[in-house]
Amino acid sequence: MEIKVKEISIIIILLILLIVSIVVALSLGTVKIPIITGIKGGLTTIEQTIIYKIRLPRILLAALVGMALSTSGVVFQGIFKNVMADPYIIGVSSGASLGVSLAINFGLIYYWRGISSLALFAFLGGIITSFLVYSLAKTEGRIPTSTLLLSGIAVSFFLSSLVSLVMILDSGNLQKVFYWLMGSLANGSWQEVKMILPAIILGFLTVYFLADNLNILLLGEETAYYLGVEVDRIKLLLLVAGSLLASMAVAVSGIIGFVGLVVPHILRLILGPDHRILLPASALGGAILLIITDTIARTILAPTELPVGIITALCGAPFFIYLLQKRKVNF
Repeated sequence: MEIKVKEISIIIILLILLIVSIVVALSLGTVKIPIITGIKGGLTTIEQTIIYKIRLPRILLAALVGMALSTSGVVFQGIFKNVMADPYIIGVSSGASLGVSLAINFGLIYYWRGISSLALFAFLGGIITSFLVYSLAKTEGRIPTSTLLLSGIAVSFFLSSLVSLVMILDSGNLQKVFYWLMGSLANGSWQEVKMILPAIILGFLTVYFLADNLNILLLGEETAYYLGVEVDRIKLLLLVAGSLLASMAVAVSGIIGFVGLVVPHILRLILGPDHRILLPASALGGAILLIITDTIARTILAPTELPVGIITALCGAPFFIYLLQKRKVNF
């Protein structure tokens, strides 16, 4: 499959929209900073502090988290061959959140060269959950939509119950963990950007270099095998990379749902199933969506701030219901 001019044009449009969303988000907040003032370089010392130390790192973190969630959504949908797959719906986000909750509860928070142990625990929880759901959902070499959803929901509920138990046992961190579980970028900083940036770049490059293999896997595992794809090894790499991306997002923002479902689905309808173009387009689309929703979350009730996870859930849940109705999933 050749990449067409239309597909390249859409990537360029998404890049422009990303830049515009960043610029607009920088200007909005409790203290409004006119865009033209920033362009002309007429910022006061306070405005510079607000932009470079508060808003810019948070916006870049939102972009990275959105990119990670959306890309992992594409990967899981490709592996499971199911457009309903999403790190939130199939429980990977819950697994990562359990890992982080346990680390907080047992005081296992430490840093090594700017890397937090929370990221490691999130990844362990996410990767274990993805393999568990994959094993439970697979039936006679296939992963039906109903089986996937039931497996993901069951595992997610179980893990969420364990997180609740951890919160009760450590009531001292109850408010902190609860707010974090709703999905928030309120504590976004340059440290968190630097912490997850290398892992997200590694995860994205891994899945992008495997895009052709992912395309072939859509034809079926047996067909892919006869076409020379090392199916088990490729799926393992994709599962690890997808779990890494989702887990890094959870490690810094908590649980933000439906980004990995909505963005890939819409862009797949526009661009088609070729992962060579769908992956970068979804990464850009996820970044744009989360920057916009986080900007809404911190400005709509200013100075009070909403967790961004609430905004994405309000937008994503109806979309999920629409997909269920469209596909007429029967349990």
